[in-house]
Amino acid sequence: MTKYSIIISTFPDKESAKRAAKLLVEKRLAACVQLLPIESLYSWQGKICNESEIMLLIKSKTDLLGEITAAIREIHTYDVPEIVQVPIEGGLSEYLEWIWDCTK
Repeated sequence: MTKYSIIISTFPDKESAKRAAKLLVEKRLAACVQLLPIESLYSWQGKICNESEIMLLIKSKTDLLGEITAAIREIHTYDVPEIVQVPIEGGLSEYLEWIWDCTK
C-alpha cells in the first residue's frame, strides 16, 4: 500500500468546493486541494445528466481516506458524492515529504 493518495471529489459549485477544500486543509486532512471546473455527463436515477461541477484533487496520506470521506459527507449536498482514492506510486520525494508534513 502506498503512503500517499489523490482523492477525487466533485461539488456542484465553486463556493461549496472552496468550503470543502478549506475545511480539509484546516483539519490537516489534506496538504493541498486543487479546484478544477469541469463538465460531467453521467447517469443518475435513470436519467442522463449534464452538469457543470468543480472537481477537487485532494493530496493526502492514504490512511486519511476515512476521515476525508466523513468530512466530505458531512458538508456535501449530493446523496452519493464522488469520493475516489487514487494511490500515488511515485513522485518528487520533497513534494511527498511536504504532503506528509502538512497532514496529521
